[in-house]
Amino acid sequence: MSDQHHNPYQPYDPYGQQQQQDPYGSSYDYASYPQQHQHHQQQHQQPVAWPEQDSSQHDSATQTWQTQTWDTTTWQQPLVPDSYASAPMPAHQEPVYEPVPQPAPAPVVVAAAAEPALAERPMTAAEKAKAEGRPQIVSPGLQPALLTTVLAVLLAAAAPLGRPALAVPVVLLQAVTAAGWFRLNGMWPARQGIALAFLGGVAADIGLLATDAGQAPKVVLGTLGVWVLLVVVLQLRSHASPDERLYGLTAATASAALAVLAAGHLATDHRAVVTGALGVAAAVLARALPLPSVASPVVALIAAAGAGVAGGSLTGLGASAALLGLAAGACALVGLRVASYDYPSRFVHMTAGVALPLALAAPVVYVLGRALA
Repeated sequence: MSDQHHNPYQPYDPYGQQQQQDPYGSSYDYASYPQQHQHHQQQHQQPVAWPEQDSSQHDSATQTWQTQTWDTTTWQQPLVPDSYASAPMPAHQEPVYEPVPQPAPAPVVVAAAAEPALAERPMTAAEKAKAEGRPQIVSPGLQPALLTTVLAVLLAAAAPLGRPALAVPVVLLQAVTAAGWFRLNGMWPARQGIALAFLGGVAADIGLLATDAGQAPKVVLGTLGVWVLLVVVLQLRSHASPDERLYGLTAATASAALAVLAAGHLATDHRAVVTGALGVAAAVLARALPLPSVASPVVALIAAAGAGVAGGSLTGLGASAALLGLAAGACALVGLRVASYDYPSRFVHMTAGVALPLALAAPVVYVLGRALA
């Protein structure tokens, strides 16, 4: 049995002696099997003779079967060219920052060419005042003063007819006041704020018409409190920034307060309404005259007092009506000063410049009218 095993030291020859034949082929010769078996046993009995090779040939043959191994020296240290290895390492140098080229300045010829174009355009009143060194506050002028006079005459004419007739010019005054105050504060268009302030004035009018004149303070203060609450709710629903909300809250509250206070004409005695309206009209007309800045307010107050005397003689208030006209004229001057604008807009002058003199005079006329009556 041991003879049948293959010698492990016999070299493997894939093309020589150990060529296997197809076991399923039809050309297999069964008669030659004993001779092949005997020949195979003789090969196993003969000792295998290995060819003698010297050590140098053995080493060379062995090296041809060696696989590639890792060179730890090459792996740890990267290969550096001889030119870089022989060159000395440069010393540490500070980074050099090159200056960034600045853009060339714009030519002065463009500015010089734009100056004639500016010179051809007529200067506004505010620009002329700035060039002359005067204050840049510009009064509304003669046209707003004429409109204020027309509105004052309507109040004076409707007052003796009763409170329902007086409510018509009062509502017009409230509408112009609400719109003018928002435009004066640079908030335009502010439809919600203007509508809310105007509705506050209308609500005050309805309350004054439905109650006795002695209940006027309660009606006005109650309406004003409710409308301030509505303004706060409206600003809380806004998605603007906190600064814009605060600015809108103050503007809407002031506009609603002015519109509600303008309703005070309905609670005032008709004689006081006539006298106060005449005093406001005289003051705004005198202020619109081309007079020196120092003398113009004095002349306006004198004209308001004279109009109060004339109104007192018509209504029977007497000489005490001069005080009422003087107070109404002073309120008119305050309204004109508030309606003045650094760089005025005609819409500001035609709204705030028209309504504020009469709106600010309403509470003073109410208080002095009750005291003088």
